[in-house]
Amino acid sequence: MSAHLGNSLDGLMYGLSQLFLIPVLVTIGLLFLYAFYALGAFSWQALQRRRGRPESFELLAMRRAAPHLSSADLEAEAVTRLEFVRIATRVAPMLGLVATMIPMGPALKGLGEGQLSDVAHSLMVAFSAVILALIASSITYAIAHVRRRWYASELMQAERAAEVGQ
Repeated sequence: MSAHLGNSLDGLMYGLSQLFLIPVLVTIGLLFLYAFYALGAFSWQALQRRRGRPESFELLAMRRAAPHLSSADLEAEAVTRLEFVRIATRVAPMLGLVATMIPMGPALKGLGEGQLSDVAHSLMVAFSAVILALIASSITYAIAHVRRRWYASELMQAERAAEVGQ
């Protein structure tokens, strides 16, 4: 009885894990696309900042548009603007690991049954997914890191301007 319960629990867990493969792969694909979208927006903003375009300095532009905003308001806005890119940075590698582990079950099963083509297919999915996830994470990490520095600099400039204006 106990062995039967263990086998059915194993089968249930295996079946549940396989249900997550497609949603995880789709999410990794979306995060990969988002990383390149964010890279494009970041590159455009960096170019605009180099040219000294005032609108590219987001927090300072907000302060000019709404002088009543406090430094805390601007800081909260900076955190909000960084939130999704930071989430993508952390979630993509976790999903990459999940997408690596899920196909390992079928790969090991195929290996045990001598089905090397199934092993190759499962490993191809696993490694492709983790590579895309790590690329997405690397891109979004760099963007988050530089933007955090930009926002810190803008917050300091806004505080200095507020002090001078008093």
